Amino acid sequence: MNPVAGTIQTYEVMREVSPYGYFLDADGQDVLLHYSELTREIKPGDQVEVFIFYDTEDRLAATMKKPYLTLGEMAKLVVADVHPRLGCFLEMGLGRQLLLPVRELPEMKELRPQVGDSVFVIMEHDKQGRLRAKLAGEQELSQHAFRAPETWLNQWFKATVYRPLQMGTFVVLDGGVVGLGVIGMIHSSERVRLLRLGEEVEVRVAHIREDGRVNLSMAQRKEVGRDLDSERILSFLKERPTGDMPYSDATPPDIIKQRFGISKSAFKRALGKLMKEGLVTQKENWTYLVKRDADGQDS
Repeated sequence: MNPVAGTIQTYEVMREVSPYGYFLDADGQDVLLHYSELTREIKPGDQVEVFIFYDTEDRLAATMKKPYLTLGEMAKLVVADVHPRLGCFLEMGLGRQLLLPVRELPEMKELRPQVGDSVFVIMEHDKQGRLRAKLAGEQELSQHAFRAPETWLNQWFKATVYRPLQMGTFVVLDGGVVGLGVIGMIHSSERVRLLRLGEEVEVRVAHIREDGRVNLSMAQRKEVGRDLDSERILSFLKERPTGDMPYSDATPPDIIKQRFGISKSAFKRALGKLMKEGLVTQKENWTYLVKRDADGQDS
C-alpha cells in the first residue's frame, strides 16, 4: 500500500543519506525524511511517527512535525497569504502552507478573507492526490458545535464568519475551553456592514433558538443603543459652532447611515429621547440644540 499524503504513519528508518536526511521504509517505498523535518535525533532501525505530504517537486516526503489537521479532519487555520488567482494559503503548523483554492471563496472579492483572518477548513486531496483545503460547511461544523446556554442571552462574544451572504452572515461564536462554539446568524438588518469570510467580529446574542443556535446583532439592545446614539448626536450638536445640523426625522436613511453609522430607526429613537428631555428641537428638517441661560431656562 502506497503512503497516503495527509496521514500520520509509523515507519522504520532504513538509512541515512547525507546531505539530505533519512529514508524511511514506507511499505516498501522509500520516503525521504529531510534533516530539516526532524524534531529529535534518530538513527537507522528506529521507528518514527511522521506526517506524509508532497514536497515542492511533488514527491512524497515525511516530517516529524505535527500538523494542525490531517486528511479528513477539520481545523480553524489562519490565512498567511492571498493570491488573486490561486486562493488563500493557510498556516498548517509545519512551516509550509495549505492551499484553499479560489473556487472555494466567495465570488464577491469584498467577502474574501484577508491575511490574518481564520477559516474553518477540512483537509482533502485534489485529483492528483496533493493536499488542499475545502471550506467546512454547516454540516461539518454542527458536529462539533454545542447548544447556547440561556445565560448567553444579550451577552457579547467574538465570532468567526464561516459563510458570508447578502441576506445574512453565518458565524461560529467562540466556545473557549468548552469546545468549538455555537452556530449563529447575523441578519443583514443587524449588521453595520458586509462581513468577509474568516473575519472575527463582536456580536450580541439577541435570541436563543429552540435548536440551540442563536440570532445575533452587532448593535446594542435598543434601550442601550438609544442612550449611546443620543449621546453621540448631542456631542455632534455641541461641537458645531451654531449648535444645529441639517439632519432630522425626514433625512434619508442612507445619509443617516453614512453620517452617524446607525439606522434611520435608531436615529429617530435617539432624537425622540433628546426631544423628550428638552435638549433638542426640530424645525424645517433641521435639528437645533436647545440653549439654556444661566438660570437653566430655555433661550
